Amino acid sequence: MAASMLCRTAALCRCRSLPGLSSSNTVLSAGWQGGLLSQTAAYNPRPLKLNLHEPYLPDKDSEKTPQWQKTARYDRKLFGRYGSASGVDPASLWPSHEELDKIIAEETEWNPPLEVMLKNIEAKEKLESEKRLAREKLIAANMAKMPKMVADWRREKRETKQKLKEEKARREKLLAEARERFGFAVDPRSNKFLEMVAEIEKEEKKKKKLMKRRLREEQTATTTTPATSS
Repeated sequence: MAASMLCRTAALCRCRSLPGLSSSNTVLSAGWQGGLLSQTAAYNPRPLKLNLHEPYLPDKDSEKTPQWQKTARYDRKLFGRYGSASGVDPASLWPSHEELDKIIAEETEWNPPLEVMLKNIEAKEKLESEKRLAREKLIAANMAKMPKMVADWRREKRETKQKLKEEKARREKLLAEARERFGFAVDPRSNKFLEMVAEIEKEEKKKKKLMKRRLREEQTATTTTPATSS
């Protein structure tokens, strides 16, 4: 600020030498600048209260002290900054047995020894090799079964096609029989058609039973004939 006031004073002196400026204005400006310079020179600010000899040590028993200033981490920070002047016991800065075990476990997990890393790599490669061999065996077994699977699929496809064909023929036969019985085309969803189908199925079952009985009688007759002849 004092430097800027000196520059203004120098500019004012140069202005005095310029023609056309009144001497009264120049005198007034010079008086005002001089008073400001004297005020600036007399200003004496208060020094900052810096305590460079006694460090700030929080009172852990006080309720006004923040909780983060009562932690072991803050004690480590104080001891690192002020040393023994912090009043912190260096022995208290060491981790406890539980913390030390946790640190060792984390170190072992994230930075294992070279031997452990080599063993892990070997075990991983072995596992991948076993998986690859198992997959290759499965593929080989499936390829060996492929001809039979294709043949079974074709057979099932033929059987399904034949079954659909037989059902279609049976349906047409039933519709034709219903047309002959009732004298007109019957809706296959009607009760008349369904009753007729149930009756025909019942008759077919009876015929099948009779056929089975006749076959059994014929078989028994053929088995008893040689015995009587002997």
